[in-house]
Amino acid sequence: MVDPRIDLVQNLVERQPMTNTFRTAWQHALYGPDGFYRRERPAGHFRTSVHASPLFGQAIARLARQVGADQVTDIASGSGELAAVLRAEGLQVREIELDDELPDQLTGLVIANEWLDNVPCELAEWDEDGVPRYLSADLTLGEVVEGNDLEWLRKWWPGEPGDRAEIGRTRDQAWAEVVARLDGVAVAIDYGHTAADRPPYGTLTSFRAGRECPPTPDGSCDLTAHVALDSLTEAVNGRLLTQHDALTQLGVSARRPPLDQATTDPHGYLRALSTAGEAAELLDRAGLGSFGWVVTGY
Repeated sequence: MVDPRIDLVQNLVERQPMTNTFRTAWQHALYGPDGFYRRERPAGHFRTSVHASPLFGQAIARLARQVGADQVTDIASGSGELAAVLRAEGLQVREIELDDELPDQLTGLVIANEWLDNVPCELAEWDEDGVPRYLSADLTLGEVVEGNDLEWLRKWWPGEPGDRAEIGRTRDQAWAEVVARLDGVAVAIDYGHTAADRPPYGTLTSFRAGRECPPTPDGSCDLTAHVALDSLTEAVNGRLLTQHDALTQLGVSARRPPLDQATTDPHGYLRALSTAGEAAELLDRAGLGSFGWVVTGY
């Protein structure tokens, strides 16, 4: 009997990716029958804002209340860490795992935290003549990039001989399909870049057990690449903020407690100091605070 569940990634991007490209190998390595995400949980291999502090989830809860949402949908929810904080804040939570079917309608607040960086996309490299070519599974040059992928590169990530790029169309399509089902507010949160700081050699990398490792599409590691945040924002008519600015607006502060509290209330002082440290990590403009929030519907 065919499993009625439909893989979320498989069904939110083009149904027939080209064969023998790195994207095909990437997709199989993460989401195939023996893929990394069929066997592993993200928390065992990398740390996100959700893992850094409950302050992140509490800020999401405040956002839900601001937009009048009683329910938060957490896409690619991992081990449910964000959901646990949101439920403690009194909100209803719907978790959508990678092998769940996306519902026809999404209401309330929809959050996708560090999901799109794991949506496989085509890789391209410009050859010695300045022609962009797809990268194959072994990262060698393949066919010439044409059609919509070429148009995307010309608009969002032009390059020169030797440059490499991740073609973000599959991420744009995936999030646009989420937004198309939306009656409410959606926020995609991820590390990424814009045209002003596009990396000349791409961002593809891998993680295994908390350590960065060579990006090998064999199912043994998490494969990830930064998101082209400007392209994503335009695809859904959204608004782009940094996580630092978004969380600051939602009341997260790294202000340290007054020093005299250490004498009058030492236990409270230590708790407040710890909270300020967690907030500082979330707001760090050189780290998690640099993440992009693409907000739609608010």
